[in-house]
Amino acid sequence: MSGYRPRTKLELAQRVAMDIPDGAYVNLGIGMPTLVANHLPADRDVILQSENGILGMGPAPSEGDEDFDLINAGKQPVSLLPGGAYFHHADSFAMMRGGHLDICVLGAFQVSATGDLANWSTGEPGGIPAVGGAMDLAIGAKQTWVMLDLMTRQGQCKVVDCCTYPLTGIACVSRIYSDLATFDCSSHGLTLVDKVDGLDHAELVRLVGLPIRR
Repeated sequence: MSGYRPRTKLELAQRVAMDIPDGAYVNLGIGMPTLVANHLPADRDVILQSENGILGMGPAPSEGDEDFDLINAGKQPVSLLPGGAYFHHADSFAMMRGGHLDICVLGAFQVSATGDLANWSTGEPGGIPAVGGAMDLAIGAKQTWVMLDLMTRQGQCKVVDCCTYPLTGIACVSRIYSDLATFDCSSHGLTLVDKVDGLDHAELVRLVGLPIRR
């Protein structure tokens, strides 16, 4: 019986939001990263961008208050904060590619210990490629963070020595937020930032299967 409890998706979103500094321009990728918008500290002014052409997104609207003409890149209804704007997606991609975003938070199928990212395809025959703007974000943002469940349903770790899925970007990820632990990754490999209570370092190393510096 394990002596630790993984973070829930909402707890993981709160953990990511805690690290976003005041004044940052941030893109939240499709899927789990969109939850971060609902947990940004009230005392920080964080400007959220969506690749389909929104700047100044707020949290998800309450049920019944949705405007389905105002959606994020994942087709989810969003709110617009005072001063927010929407515009052509070409302008949005110019922001992404031009280094104007401080942070992007993306999901992933795999991340290597040195920061390579694979998040658009598992390479399975007949799979539909869905790279979207992930390549632009991964390389264009000043920092790329990944948010994921550490293990697959089959018990394999998504943090690997070398990605086996098609790459989105090389050495682009600086931090990995998972349900069990947070890591910095660099050319030197993984460094532990924090982990859930009750999970000892040796067990985490066993799960990941790679060296983890403290």
